[in-house]
Amino acid sequence: MPKEFHYRGLTLNQLESISMDEFIHLLPSRQRRSLRRGLSNEQRKLLENIRLVKESMRQGKPMTVKTHARDMIILPEMVGATVLVHNGKEFVSITITPEMIGYYLGEFAITNKPVRHGTPGIGASRSSMYVPLK
Repeated sequence: MPKEFHYRGLTLNQLESISMDEFIHLLPSRQRRSLRRGLSNEQRKLLENIRLVKESMRQGKPMTVKTHARDMIILPEMVGATVLVHNGKEFVSITITPEMIGYYLGEFAITNKPVRHGTPGIGASRSSMYVPLK
């Protein structure tokens, strides 16, 4: 039997039923300050689009939302939605789970790739001119 999700002692259903002000008090200070200052127009539009997507999911039509709002804090009402977050080059698909509540969307769309160094070869550097080719 899977363990039931809790965020600061509240279940997902309880989190969805409490007001936004009560939820803000549960968050860490950085997220609390960000939400107290209000949502930007881009964040507000994203939240409205996610509400539309959740409504269409209830009707059986899976949809996604594209956004550049990496600074949006994941709220309980966003759980279950699929969001395409821009990482600077492309849109990364993120399915929001309850464990993501309180984090920023940008934390799940990594902006850089790990460096994969190859072997030295032709054109790698000036010193590779003197490496004998097999």
